Amino acid sequence: MIISHQHRFIFAAVPKTGTHSVRQALREHTGPDDIEQVGLFVDKRFPWSDLAALRHGHISLRQVRPYLGDEAFARYFKFAFVRNPFDRFVSYCAFMTRNDDRFAREPQAVMRQVLFDLRPLEHVLFQPQHTVLVDDAGALLTDYVGRVEDMQASYDTICDRIGIPSRTLEQVNSSRRGDYRQYYDRALIDGVAALYRRDLELFGYAF
Repeated sequence: MIISHQHRFIFAAVPKTGTHSVRQALREHTGPDDIEQVGLFVDKRFPWSDLAALRHGHISLRQVRPYLGDEAFARYFKFAFVRNPFDRFVSYCAFMTRNDDRFAREPQAVMRQVLFDLRPLEHVLFQPQHTVLVDDAGALLTDYVGRVEDMQASYDTICDRIGIPSRTLEQVNSSRRGDYRQYYDRALIDGVAALYRRDLELFGYAF
């Protein structure tokens, strides 16, 4: 997450949605009083000890709101990026097995193990995307949600809104794979659809 007091925005970093590319571009415009929490490639922490203790940078808007106060929170432009949950799940499985070649050899076996056996629901990268962006009643707290599938255009729109110049986003922490649909069978489609149903509904995605 990045909170810019200078430009009055909050960037909520949803895991596995190209957040490092966006962070890298936004940092060029942050001032000395702006704050960021991130734990990969760059190590920065928020000034609030309980959030800093989380160590990762995927802080939810609900978590940070009390520290900013309702007035400032309402005034700041809040944005994030989301990704097709079926594509994101493939990315998660590939990322979590990146130190061996299991995913390359048996992608569906890895996906079935993660989805049906391990089900790491406490792992921040596995959790549904909407959990970073909604309030306690499940309503979106964002002013704008960009899409990984149209990332540059979404970023251009965000920059125009917060009043900073846009630039071409670089690829950071990306991996090479084929179309996500090739990794699925019926059981995996149904399982991912059930797990991420709210993301599919809220952000208008489908297999």
